[in-house]
Amino acid sequence: MKSKSAPLLGFTLVELIIVVAIVGILAAVAIPSFTSAIRSSRLTSTANQLVTALNYTRNEAIKRGQIVVAAKTGSQWENGWQVFIDVDRSSNANKNTFNDDGDGNLCESDEDCVLRVYEALPANFTLRSNSFTDYIHYKPTGDSNTQGSFAICDNNDGNNIPEPRTSRLVVIGPTGRVGQGRDSDNDGIPEKSDLASELSSCTNP
Repeated sequence: MKSKSAPLLGFTLVELIIVVAIVGILAAVAIPSFTSAIRSSRLTSTANQLVTALNYTRNEAIKRGQIVVAAKTGSQWENGWQVFIDVDRSSNANKNTFNDDGDGNLCESDEDCVLRVYEALPANFTLRSNSFTDYIHYKPTGDSNTQGSFAICDNNDGNNIPEPRTSRLVVIGPTGRVGQGRDSDNDGIPEKSDLASELSSCTNP
């Protein structure tokens, strides 16, 4: 007596092609959205880091009753920056510039003192400001040397044009308070500190 053969389980070639096509379509839709979400998250994290750094600079100036400076450590802000107590303001050349006498003794009473150092931003990120070209300093009153904004952009595409999900603004108000730029018209691009115009350039904000 012949035994019945078990039914074959699996996909037919047509079914397999259909499944592969569906997976390909889903991947084509999901991957760009996922990439965009990652970029947006990294930008938000970087903007939060800058807000925290500037608030720290302001709070230290108030707490210590001294001028405290945040200054870039490279050719551009995205290369990193440091926060220091600006003790030596004996000349215009020394103001807002870190000065140490080089004797190996750090933070002596007559020399500047580094409080924190911040590393460079991720590759393709730019951090620029027309208001704070090289530094921003805070007075013991909590006021900054001027008001303005910092533009943070992810220039992965290299066009230097702010686009939704690719730019953030950190704004310093008239009293020195720090916040993030608003997007009052909901077009995805934040407005500058005066709210009169949008960020139009990543490298010349």
